[in-house]
Amino acid sequence: MTTLGLAGSPLWYASRAGGTIALMLLTATVVLGIASGGRTAPRRIGRFEIALLHRNLSLLAVVFLAGHVVTAVLDPFVHLGWTVAVVPFGAPYRPLWLALGTVALDLLLAVLVTSALRRRLGVRRWKAVHWFAYAAWPLALFHSAGTGTDTRLPLQLWLYAGCLTGVVGAVWWRLAKAGPGRVVGRLVASVAVVAVPVVLTAFLAAGPLQPGWSQRAATGTILLGGGR
Repeated sequence: MTTLGLAGSPLWYASRAGGTIALMLLTATVVLGIASGGRTAPRRIGRFEIALLHRNLSLLAVVFLAGHVVTAVLDPFVHLGWTVAVVPFGAPYRPLWLALGTVALDLLLAVLVTSALRRRLGVRRWKAVHWFAYAAWPLALFHSAGTGTDTRLPLQLWLYAGCLTGVVGAVWWRLAKAGPGRVVGRLVASVAVVAVPVVLTAFLAAGPLQPGWSQRAATGTILLGGGR
């Protein structure tokens, strides 16, 4: 095994850093979108300022996400290929967890494209697609936890806990401030906000936090060493 495989290439570190920052920015975008929507919008801050911040955070997340994808594909350790970035379940390395990230990317791209065509699509259609951003967040979270071989590090675990706390808190805040009606939507949100932390905790306990997870999660001829 080469020294590069043991220590990790600069591209791998750049990809991991970019993905982590993108997850944090996506979390902030989702929290802001949930907490400031509907009747929960703050009165002291104009909706224009909130919308502008929301848009800038989402665009910044896309920028770091693009860097994450490019550096991951260019990393010679796993030989992913450009197709894997948009077509799920085609990677020879951790196919399930990489597929979650691919699906999350596809959903965010759909949101980005439809936002650019918002005037042509109409508000109703744009909002329908915009919900994909909320679906992309848990996929990105599980992708990060399942793909990153640094998941066992306390700092990374605290990061996941912070992301979960922010989104869960925003959802409960939104539910508490919501008026009557939309029972189905509130029920789905309540189930999801409980299920995601439970499933993630169970997954971490049974998977990445167990010795030998890196070797079991990888497939094919890829051998993991050290910090990879």
